[in-house]
Amino acid sequence: MPWSNQSGGGGPWRPQGQGPWGQGPSGGNGGRQPPDFEDVVRRLQARFGGWFGGGEGFSGKAILFFVLLAALGWLATGLYTVQPKEVGLNMVFGRYVGTVGPGLNVNWPYPIGQVIKVPVLGTNTMEIGVSVPEIASRSSRPSAEGLMLTGDDNIVDIDFNVQWQVDPAHPQDYAFNIEDPQGTIKAVGESVMREVVGRRNIQAILTSDRESIQQEVREQMQKILDSYKAGVQIQVVNLLKDLPPPEVTAAFQDVQAASIDQQTAQNQAATYASKVVPEARGQAIKITQAAEAYRARTVAEAKGAASRFDQVYAEFKNAPDITRERMYLETMERIFGNMDKVILDQSGQGASVLPYLPLGDLTRRAGQGAPK
Repeated sequence: MPWSNQSGGGGPWRPQGQGPWGQGPSGGNGGRQPPDFEDVVRRLQARFGGWFGGGEGFSGKAILFFVLLAALGWLATGLYTVQPKEVGLNMVFGRYVGTVGPGLNVNWPYPIGQVIKVPVLGTNTMEIGVSVPEIASRSSRPSAEGLMLTGDDNIVDIDFNVQWQVDPAHPQDYAFNIEDPQGTIKAVGESVMREVVGRRNIQAILTSDRESIQQEVREQMQKILDSYKAGVQIQVVNLLKDLPPPEVTAAFQDVQAASIDQQTAQNQAATYASKVVPEARGQAIKITQAAEAYRARTVAEAKGAASRFDQVYAEFKNAPDITRERMYLETMERIFGNMDKVILDQSGQGASVLPYLPLGDLTRRAGQGAPK
């Protein structure tokens, strides 16, 4: 036979004196040759001849061995490993039966049991309103999904992204309740953004309402996805771009510049008001206090004059002639007391001027010449 040993111990695939793997019998430096498969088969037959029936078919032990081997291989299909950022969803006959954490886990073998692995710790980012060229340059023509109608019938080009992750508490909702999770998130995000933008004027969208728009869109998206039981958590909504269409960009830039000038003028007016108003209020308080003091003084003087009049009237009723004369003398004294006077005597036949002694001048001169 061509597969039998020839004299000298050499097979048809090896030189004489070499072992079955191309080396000498004592481990010498023989050349590397292919193994002698004929000798290997012969040795296996010699060792397991009782199992395989000596070439006359498989024995019962061999069949049992293969059955056990197949059973072990089938059972091994129930072993699986879940990565640290994943959870495993165990299914039996296509029905969800539980969730397992990271590590080595076991389920019913295939096809009775199946496992769906869901990543729950990674953050996913989805850009909406941004076409592929815009991601690189941000300067190409806006995509159709980024053009939105505002509340004052203007068009604004909005690009935004949504950062989301699978809800670790309900990964089965993400896996089973919606057919296309990413498509659903994108559709919900675009729909909510259009609704939020449609309730605002374009000027507010381009200037002051960025934060409120992002927060409102995130809350509305989460509310809708929760109603779908999508098993998704919306973490952040970021506005990447909010600009008018290129055809009217220059006009809107002029409007923004005018708005900035308006705000500057308002700030200057507020600064001037903060300086002038306190001064005016202080002046008003001063005038009010002076008026109240004048009123109090006038009222007091009037009450005093009225009281004096009542007293004089009471005396006048008791002695009219004396009181009348006294009032006359006091009035003359008050009027002529500090005046220079010339006394004329008209009691005689002629109205001659009587000489008189200027006592007042003499008194003043004496006072001015007195030693100090």
